[in-house]
Order: sequence, then C-alpha cells, then structure tokens
Amino acid sequence: MFFTEVGVALNRLDDHAPYAGEAAVQDARRLARNLSGARVLHISSTPYGGGVAELLHTIVPLMRDAGLDARWYVIDGAPGRFFEVTKKIHNALQGMEDGLTSEEWALYEEVNRSLVAGFPGGPWDFVVIHDPQPLQMGALVRDSISSGVDEGGAQSAKWFWRCHIDMSTPLASTWELLHPWVNRYDGAIVTSRDYAGEEISVPVAEITPSIDPTSPKNLLVDPGRAREVLSAFSVDPDRPLLVQVSRFDPWKDPFGVIDAYRIVKAEYPDVQLALVGSIALDDPEGVRLLDDLKGAAGGDPDVRVLSNQDGVHAAEVAAFQQKADVVIQKSVREGFGLTITEGMWKARPVVAGQATGCRLQIEDGRNGYLIASTEECAARIVQILSRPDVGESLGREARETVRRRFLSTTHLARYLSLFAQGPMREPKV
Repeated sequence: MFFTEVGVALNRLDDHAPYAGEAAVQDARRLARNLSGARVLHISSTPYGGGVAELLHTIVPLMRDAGLDARWYVIDGAPGRFFEVTKKIHNALQGMEDGLTSEEWALYEEVNRSLVAGFPGGPWDFVVIHDPQPLQMGALVRDSISSGVDEGGAQSAKWFWRCHIDMSTPLASTWELLHPWVNRYDGAIVTSRDYAGEEISVPVAEITPSIDPTSPKNLLVDPGRAREVLSAFSVDPDRPLLVQVSRFDPWKDPFGVIDAYRIVKAEYPDVQLALVGSIALDDPEGVRLLDDLKGAAGGDPDVRVLSNQDGVHAAEVAAFQQKADVVIQKSVREGFGLTITEGMWKARPVVAGQATGCRLQIEDGRNGYLIASTEECAARIVQILSRPDVGESLGREARETVRRRFLSTTHLARYLSLFAQGPMREPKV
C-alpha cells in the first residue's frame, strides 16, 4: 500500500474577492506572509465523493496561491474490507452502537502500519491527517523516527489530526481505542469544540469547513440551463421542488425525508422530491443505501433518487439547489454539512435537523429552520411553500451568513493562523 498525489486545479485568491470581499483576501495574504514556502502535506482516504475531498480540492490550491507548498495525497491500494471497517469506525464515532471486533481492529492497525513505509517524502513543515482512516499513521511514523528512521523527512513537521465527524456522542469502546492515537499528535482540529472530548489531551483548534464560491457547484446557473437540467432528470421545473443533497448515509435520514415529503404531498399534491448524492470510494455502505432508497420511493414518479452514477455532478447539483423551493438536510448527526452551506449560499430556505453541524450554521427562524421530527420537518416545508415571502427572507439572511463565516477565504485564514501561531488552546491538564 502507498499514497498517490492528487492533482488539483488552479484556484486564485483574487478570484474570491467579488464574493468574500477584498479585505478577506488581503487578510489571508497577510497571514501567509511569514509562511512563504512552508511545505504542507494533507492526507485523506479518497480524492472525490465526500466533503473532505471537496474541501481539499479548494484549500490546497489556495494555500499554493498564498505562497505555501501544499500537497495532497490519498491512500492507494488498501483492501475494500479496510474501508468497511473505517466506515464502521465513522458510524461509531457518531454514536452508533456497533463496536469493532478484535479482527476488525487488527485489520485497521495492519493497514495503518503498512502505510508508514509509503509515507510521502518531505521534508514537511506541517502534516494534516484527515479523519480516522490514516489516524494511527501519524504516531507510527513518529515511532519510526524515534527508532532512527525519519520516514519522508517528517522529523521536524508539526502534525495535526483533522476530524470532520460529529463526535459529540461517540461509542465509548471505539473512542477508547482511538483517542490515545490522537494524543500522539501535536494538535487536533475539530469543526466544533463540542466534538473535542475530555480525553483529548493535546491542544485543540476549531476550524469550520467552507464552500468555494468560484466552483461550478456554487456559481449561478443560467435559469434556462437550470430548467433544462431538471427536465433531463424527469423533474418538472414549474412545480414545487424539495431537494436534499448529501452522501447516501443513514445519518442524513433520507428515509425520514421521504416520509416528510409524503406528509407535505397530502397538502401540496404537485410537490416533488429529489434526493441527490454521490458514491464515494471509501463508503461501501452508500451503494446499498442508494438501492434501499430507490425501493423506498415505491415507484413514485415525483421522487427522484439520483447520484453521480446518473450523471449528476457539480453543475447539476447547483441547478437542483438553485431551483429548490426548500433545501432539506434532515441529519441526525452532522459534522458540518457543506450541502447546507451550499443551499444557504444560493439564498434558498433550508430546513435541517438538530445535529451540531446544522446548528453551527442555522439560527432557527432567522436564516433557516431547525427541526426535531419528521412531522416538524413537513410543517416547516408547508409553511415555506405557503408563504414565499418567508422563504425569501430566510434565504437572503442565509446567503449573508455564508458570506461572513463560511467561504474558503475564511477557512484558509484559520489554517494559516494555526500554522503561524500553533494550536489555539492550551492542553487540558
């Protein structure tokens, strides 16, 4: 097993000024001034298909434009069973009561140990390991250094574990296996301080994710083209449309979305629902759930379950979100929820679950609605459909929230602050 470098497209900070403002761009450049030439390594599990990959496709080239030498590598050659185990870890960290067997933990350790030899050559100044898949590797590389073998020139690097998962209520047995490995890093990066359990003894930084306003997914789609996209997927652009965009993951509660749609349809018979998602390389569970969702739709022609396998990519997702009367994200657990941010940026009213990642973005009643049940979800959707002025007001405030807090320039600036100053909180004692 080894790592493969991911090629990223050019992305310039100056192109973000029309969206984030010139001051935000200049702030990022100021923070990068003393980091010029710093070598930054990001390691994750997959080059596409989820929020982490999407973030890195923007953050890595922006770091380069700011003057850093940033690289991104992904795991290559790991057995499929490894990703089934790491998906189980992902679910357990979000509270699912299904712990690892001894055989599964042994496989996880075996793959992480085998990754050490393939660690990308440096020297590096900063290494950011994303999510649980390669978590152990950071400590294992350091073990090799203490034994006199400096794998990849990593001796002088500052190492961070970046967790994108909602760890507010992790399964204790799984977390007990993992947190000692987290504590062998220089620091941990979380989306919310609610995810930083007391077991983490290293310094913790809080960095929220972001959307790239210059990407095809977040640019304005020509209205005529948006209508064409919907029609191509058998969605009527002239009838009310509910949209949930997310990975096919039980934590997003897509079956609850279908239930809410059916309640709404009793009052609005012409309403339609589109569940749009992608299948990621590191998520074997997603394929099974996609099939189950198509079954749950029960042949209803007004329910469309679509994925990247159907040709729904960034521009098509943008069209669906832009034409949505209501964007839904009915998550039970949510690390952050970039699809919420995308809907808010398009000035759409968003109805979302009470998960921490949703609450980080939505202030109930001001820039969207937070709901705690299927019935409440349906009621808020009906309210928006019956009062277009309410939806427009929520959408305007939502877009401004994203502009101020959740664009790529702010995300980049937080990374640069961390690199320049070290973690943002003293270790717990």
